[in-house]
Amino acid sequence: MECFLTKTVIAGILQKEREFVLNLNFDEEIKKQKRKKLIKTSLIWLIEIVVVIAVAYFLVHFCYRRTSTIGSAMEPTLYNGQEVFINTKAYLLTSPKREAVIAFYEKEKQEGEEEPLISIRRVIGLPGEKIKISDGKIWINGEEYQSKYTYSAMATGGIAEQEQTLGDDEYFVLCDSRANTDDSRNSAFGMVKKSQIIGKVSFRLKPFSRVTRPEQKTTQTQEEEN
Repeated sequence: MECFLTKTVIAGILQKEREFVLNLNFDEEIKKQKRKKLIKTSLIWLIEIVVVIAVAYFLVHFCYRRTSTIGSAMEPTLYNGQEVFINTKAYLLTSPKREAVIAFYEKEKQEGEEEPLISIRRVIGLPGEKIKISDGKIWINGEEYQSKYTYSAMATGGIAEQEQTLGDDEYFVLCDSRANTDDSRNSAFGMVKKSQIIGKVSFRLKPFSRVTRPEQKTTQTQEEEN
């Protein structure tokens, strides 16, 4: 009887040991699976980060150009010395639209010459249109143009006081600071040709490196802020 009990006890102990070992193996397998899942997730995150960085690098170096605003002509949208990003591929398949803020060479770039100065202005007149400025108001093809943005008053229309017909590749541009006449109202400045345009000003760097779009404020927005 004692022998039978001893064998039973031993068998029970061995069974417990086997169960313990199996549990250990099961726990270890779970830990391995968790480690594999963690490694897989980390690799996916790492790959995504690398892809994002690569795409950002490509866009910045091949699709965008960084430059600084010179002067106060585009205030309050852009201030002197404020850095902006120019989308140099924006007009490969399309053309600038009205109210777009564009960057362009002050004169057509000639091969072998130093790069001309870069100006930034807002497009008002499009190729083939007739532009006239009278009593501070803009007329396009005989109709008064009502902008959704608000600007300072224009003291003079310059050459546009007489109706100007734009060529097939010419754009009439204005400063956002309309008291400044360093734009297409000035005969020395003239119209901007498509070949002079570098691209669209897509982003501006604000204080503390905040990036925003260079959009003028609407009347409603200004009233809300005041």
